[in-house]
Amino acid sequence: MSDTAPIGTSKSERPDLDALWMPFTHNRYFKKNPRLIVAAEGVHYTSEDGRQILDALSGLWCCNAGHRHPKIVEAVKAQLDTLDYAVAFQAHHPKAFELAEKLCNAAPDAFKHAFFTNSGSEACDTALKIALAYHKARGDGSRFRLIGREKGYHGVGFGGMSVGGMVANRKAFASALIPGVDHLPHTHNIEQMAYSRGQPTWGAHLAEDLARLIALHDASTIAAVMIEPMQGSGGVIVPPVGYLERIRELCTAHGILLIFDEVITGFGRIGELFSPDRFGVTPDLITFAKGITSGMVPLGGVLATAEIYDAFMQGPEHMVEFFHGYTYSGHPLACAAGIAALEVYESEDLFKRARTLEPIFEQAVHALRGESHVVDIRNCGLAAAIELMPRAGAPSTRAMEVFHQCYDNGVMVRYGGDTIAIGPPLTISEDQIGMIVDTIRDAIRATA
Repeated sequence: MSDTAPIGTSKSERPDLDALWMPFTHNRYFKKNPRLIVAAEGVHYTSEDGRQILDALSGLWCCNAGHRHPKIVEAVKAQLDTLDYAVAFQAHHPKAFELAEKLCNAAPDAFKHAFFTNSGSEACDTALKIALAYHKARGDGSRFRLIGREKGYHGVGFGGMSVGGMVANRKAFASALIPGVDHLPHTHNIEQMAYSRGQPTWGAHLAEDLARLIALHDASTIAAVMIEPMQGSGGVIVPPVGYLERIRELCTAHGILLIFDEVITGFGRIGELFSPDRFGVTPDLITFAKGITSGMVPLGGVLATAEIYDAFMQGPEHMVEFFHGYTYSGHPLACAAGIAALEVYESEDLFKRARTLEPIFEQAVHALRGESHVVDIRNCGLAAAIELMPRAGAPSTRAMEVFHQCYDNGVMVRYGGDTIAIGPPLTISEDQIGMIVDTIRDAIRATA
């Protein structure tokens, strides 16, 4: 436990850290060396000892408009004054419909309907259920198989874990994962695409593995393919030129739904609301979360085309069409935050700002090429990864030490395996981008 108590508290008032089982955290190590955040504003956190920590990952890829944006804060506070919660089944509240309308109007033309969840994990499981139920509704119930991708991350529900390709997330639960799932290869190849800027020119041929899986399993058994347009949690793996186009062609040719998991890529991370406007490839379903409220209130969901929605709207009107949902689907506070966040993105032109900053960001992060232990740098939009050479017999320790050094020197990054990931808020300045990269450079140099 740190010797420093959080701001405004004494050591005797400090909570017992052992009571909380932290997610995706080395709990024993953390509780000996805690890093507690007590406040946030704009692009900065405030640490327990009163230091300003520049947030280089937008929370967890979610605070795209920065922390505590006043217009979003105001909207949430105002919502609390009128309605705290409304039942989501057989009744609802106006702001859920308003947010769905605004979101569908802003999304690519194909998407006409939004189904709300509470998180990206729930959004991914929901999209998989929609895909399976869609085929059944059309009398094509033999399509039960789902295809994901190695290194893919689609949350921690059993559906998302099954389709996902993160080994550590799956291995303890192998006996309970959904049967009939197969995986495409990932597109990460340092030998062929190291230090690519934006989309690599090598790797489109990897999409042909989908043709192999279709031949192996028969298209009539495959319901959907779920992939991230850009793989975020797997280490900012950017799609090769032509790769997404070929995946789309194969899915269309064989009647397979294509699901884009845009929980990370949505809401300006790659300079657009969603990836079809960046990569020119339109899926059948889009999952979203994180940036929809700029991280202020949990909210996720799925965007669906009219064709998919209409397939469910058959039979007697008094019957439930899709037996799925959550107590907090479209929670009033979340919807108020979402409406305000969309207005902030538009009024402050933050997606254009992200596109303008992208070449500056790219140039800055690629300046780390040649630093000791750096074996690859990848970037797309305002997302980048710096991959480090693993230590023999001690994988991930080098990246962990860089993470700690950065935090101690006033910058919050993220590490996974031996990769440092950064994705600052869309409100970041050029000088702050420089500070992030300089801090990472110093941390790399301080790490043997």
